[in-house]
Amino acid sequence: MRHDEMIGKVQALAQLPDRGSAERAAHAVVTTLSERLPSGLARHVAAQLPPDMADAMRRAADAGAMPDAQGSGARESREQESRARDSGARAAEGSGTAGERFGLTAFAGRIAVRAGTDEDTALRDAAAVMEVLDAALAPELTERMAGALPADIRELLPLERASEADH
Repeated sequence: MRHDEMIGKVQALAQLPDRGSAERAAHAVVTTLSERLPSGLARHVAAQLPPDMADAMRRAADAGAMPDAQGSGARESREQESRARDSGARAAEGSGTAGERFGLTAFAGRIAVRAGTDEDTALRDAAAVMEVLDAALAPELTERMAGALPADIRELLPLERASEADH
């Protein structure tokens, strides 16, 4: 799917007033989604997106994969990686680091800050972007993405995709 087509669909689905708002929403969602997904999976998703959205997603995935230079942040990052490795989540995605662990409230908050909106609007925008991603990505990749998300964020996916991942 081309960039203009994706942004147009986000604008229509989220009922945004202009393309600029749709751009901000799409970039905020893919960046935040990339932080939540294992970095290897985020890079696979980015490979199927238009270049500027892919760049936003890769930058966030790469930032999450790099050790934090601030003492306790690096320790927390290593602890998160260790927990993910212990649970087998990291091995399921191959190379890369586990995504940050946060739920729907933090997901909406991060999107709202990035898009310059409130959390309710951020959730509506996120659902629109997730629907467009569902249509744009290969089905097996969307299924992997859904499987890597917690149930509360997965609810933003189109209904049939969200329920498939629960089985």
